[in-house]
Amino acid sequence: MLSRMADHLFWMSRYTERAENTARMLSVSYDTSMLPMRPDDATRTWQGVLSISELIPAYEARFRHVTRDNVLFFMVADESNPASIVSCLRAARENARAVRGALTTEVWETQNQTWLALRKQLSDGALGKDPGQFFEWVKYRSHLSRGVALGTMLQDDAFNFLRLGTFLERADNTARLLDVRFHAIQRDYHGIDASRKGVQQFDFYHWSALLRSVSAFEVYRKVYRDVITPERVAELLVLRADMPRSLHACMREVVYILKAVAHDGALDSQRKAGRLLADLQYSRIDEILDTGLHAYLTQFLDRVNQLGGMIAQDYLVAEP
Repeated sequence: MLSRMADHLFWMSRYTERAENTARMLSVSYDTSMLPMRPDDATRTWQGVLSISELIPAYEARFRHVTRDNVLFFMVADESNPASIVSCLRAARENARAVRGALTTEVWETQNQTWLALRKQLSDGALGKDPGQFFEWVKYRSHLSRGVALGTMLQDDAFNFLRLGTFLERADNTARLLDVRFHAIQRDYHGIDASRKGVQQFDFYHWSALLRSVSAFEVYRKVYRDVITPERVAELLVLRADMPRSLHACMREVVYILKAVAHDGALDSQRKAGRLLADLQYSRIDEILDTGLHAYLTQFLDRVNQLGGMIAQDYLVAEP
């Protein structure tokens, strides 16, 4: 496969996944903002949204204060923000258009219709009328895109590069979300009144919000059948191979796909991904928490970013 074509397919799926992940994060933050809280806590909630995507400097260059409405606009409809939903879905559509011949008609039409419908929704004020419903729509279109690709495309190299972009982006986002949210929840936990009822309510709403942001709340109940604890949340989202958005599950798929598209000049990226997967397979959550979850996730993100660079060099950058 031509490197240029692989690059477009890889980034088409990454941008689609990124738009969905942003919608998930904003949906949970919006729902949480409806709960009674102090103004300072509300501001920190929306600062956390910007922190996950490392966008605080870019936001501060555009807006004076961190408010719910400003953050929603910046993360959804601001075309000057390359990580906004509108920017991501536009980039996904442009990458799909560049390799129209490698896609089935159904896959192309899904991407194109998503972009056209998004523009109409934003022009009709869908975000302001019902943010929750808008975020559900974004998630649905991402699910539809993956489902149509799975159901109509030949499972060749083109399909593999679509899947590779999806799982690499998902691993990155899950790690960022868990790192920022875990730290914020524990910080706020120490600031609440120590009445047992208050602690229980805090535990339920905030840990369940984190789980819902990655569609893991019902999975948690099925796996653990008990109260939500930080240790089990971390275990589910980091080490559980059967949790679709966990770091382990994502890296397992990345390793499998890299084996499927391997060539002699790409062994280093395979080894890098294999070592990362092995660490997840044989780690224990108590050991991770003892050494510090933040340090572990920071290192994971560094390694995933390095892996992404190696994949780009091995597969996506055309020879001069």
